[in-house]
Amino acid sequence: MTDQLEIKEAFKKIQDSICADLEALDGTAKFKEDLWNRPGGGGGRTRVILDGDILEKGGVNFSAVHGSTTPELKQQLKTEAEKFFATGVSIVVHPNHPRVPIIHMNIRYFQLEDGTAWFGGGIDLTPHYINPEDALEFHNRLKQICDQTNPKWYERYAAWADDYFYIPPRKETRGIGGVFFDHLKAGQDGASKSDIFNFTCNLGNSFAEIYASLVNKHRNEPRVESEREWQLLRRGRYVEFNLVHDRGTRFGLVSDGRTESILMSLPNTANWAYDHQPMVGTAEHETLNGLKKGKWRAHSSRSKTA
Repeated sequence: MTDQLEIKEAFKKIQDSICADLEALDGTAKFKEDLWNRPGGGGGRTRVILDGDILEKGGVNFSAVHGSTTPELKQQLKTEAEKFFATGVSIVVHPNHPRVPIIHMNIRYFQLEDGTAWFGGGIDLTPHYINPEDALEFHNRLKQICDQTNPKWYERYAAWADDYFYIPPRKETRGIGGVFFDHLKAGQDGASKSDIFNFTCNLGNSFAEIYASLVNKHRNEPRVESEREWQLLRRGRYVEFNLVHDRGTRFGLVSDGRTESILMSLPNTANWAYDHQPMVGTAEHETLNGLKKGKWRAHSSRSKTA
């Protein structure tokens, strides 16, 4: 039986591995660690990397917290349980190169005192400039990971990611999607708790390999000042989503999480321009046209250049 301690220790190892791999990928910058304790119980390790050769800002957070469920948390979870345990790893990386995408991943486990327990998580890509080949490579890799446990999961969780990472007022997705799942419990689709745990860890352990492939493909491409300006505007959209629409951010705050760690996902710099409209035919315009639900999923009927 997979227990809290086993899950917690596995997630800590995933954080260690990702940090080591990202430092090697960057080549110059190192993570700084901030150990913290939660007054209500538990704590975590926040690790941030800054001003690297390619990684302008990145965070890899681990937490394992427990305590009393607040009234807000009870309402959100629709439970009367008085105690909870939660552990997870959360990663966001903002590169300094406009042709290298922003990436986000988190894996998490939640358990209530009545024994109710579930896993959640996801990974998604937010390119400043959409590269169709990169998008298909990314989704095909995620499909492989899902298929190892259940061949139905990729389509389900890719659709969930499109719905989740969406900015309704702008009618655009945050990026080119990925996979997202939540409240995945033992018995669903015939999966045991160990099956779901292994799937969650497989996703976590795939992060560095997936991102390194994308970074190394584009890090040496020429940089253009106008592309940097566009990059800052796209970061602005990222901030909008995280502060206004992201349920994970809200959950962290209502569960009395650590504010600095929760808001680690924000870039150091971003920009907003009033009613900015890229010229038709430009790469910026094509990127906006690509921010559509379902457009980049693996094995779709469209062509690779759609």
